[in-house]
Amino acid sequence: MNLKNPKRKKFFRRLKIGICLIFIYFGFSSAFYYSVKKNRKVSNEEFINLLVSTGNANILSHYKTTNLVNATMKFLFQIDFRNPKTILNGSIFRSRDENKSKTIQLEYNDDYSDMDTLMEVSDYINDPNPKVVVDPIIYFYNSHQLENYSASSLDIYGITPNVMMASYVLRENLEKLGISSIVEEEKMSDILKKNNWNYSYSYQASRTLMESAREKYSSLKYFIDIHRDSITKEYSTVLINGKSYAKILLVVGQDYSTWESNYQFALAINRLFDQYYPNLSRGIMLKTGIKVNGVYNQDFSPNTLLFEVGGIDNEFSEVYCTLEAMADVFSKYIKGG
Repeated sequence: MNLKNPKRKKFFRRLKIGICLIFIYFGFSSAFYYSVKKNRKVSNEEFINLLVSTGNANILSHYKTTNLVNATMKFLFQIDFRNPKTILNGSIFRSRDENKSKTIQLEYNDDYSDMDTLMEVSDYINDPNPKVVVDPIIYFYNSHQLENYSASSLDIYGITPNVMMASYVLRENLEKLGISSIVEEEKMSDILKKNNWNYSYSYQASRTLMESAREKYSSLKYFIDIHRDSITKEYSTVLINGKSYAKILLVVGQDYSTWESNYQFALAINRLFDQYYPNLSRGIMLKTGIKVNGVYNQDFSPNTLLFEVGGIDNEFSEVYCTLEAMADVFSKYIKGG
């Protein structure tokens, strides 16, 4: 007599239901994704203007609708359905010990060698709000303009968040606080090509633009180079009052005679971050020696700093919170608050 195992029968029934649900999910997600992608394209400039005009809370709800299910799976199982490798690598198939074995280099990463790939995946961002600026006091630039943030919740809309976008948002937030600033718009890649320089000459390229800016605007006092670090999200993110922020790192080179003046500037700024936004700053990293730049154009002015804002996995909503904090700190420092 051949008796069927009821437990096995129940298992296969659940398996069939699970497979059906997966097919339904993928069918719905694909249809929704491509319908939205076809009918809704938002330029980087439109997105920046929407950010600074309506606030971050609106952006969070408005631009993440299509990613709720995927975000849930990433949170529970570290699985991203848009990246098949994560289905095999996700923690649901791995032991706890394997997950704990992950290591990361907690160093400032200055590698910008793969410029061709970066140019392929990053749109050039134009000024979202061009205007005539009178007597700006802060000059924002990006020696590595093509450093991108995570586009997992924005790529469907055609938005590529990067450090140039961060500079423009920072400028707009500072303007709300009565601080006049400008953002360098020239393409660093064009400067490199024009001079037949490779990626290692990025700081020489930005130096020429800094000199032109100071020649045009004698009112400039502060020169801030905005970058994005290569550390992963667990090290680049912090919760402050229930809001998720992308952490910052201040980098000061030591391979020039006046570096201590820049270091004192960095210390003063960092103290304000620690006072008003505890744990947002990862501190100040001093760089010197072979195989590092060690100057970062900071010999240009004692008020020149390099900021790492967030890491490769940070959503721009997290970066935006940090940019608001940076604007607040810069305003307090300049106004003596």
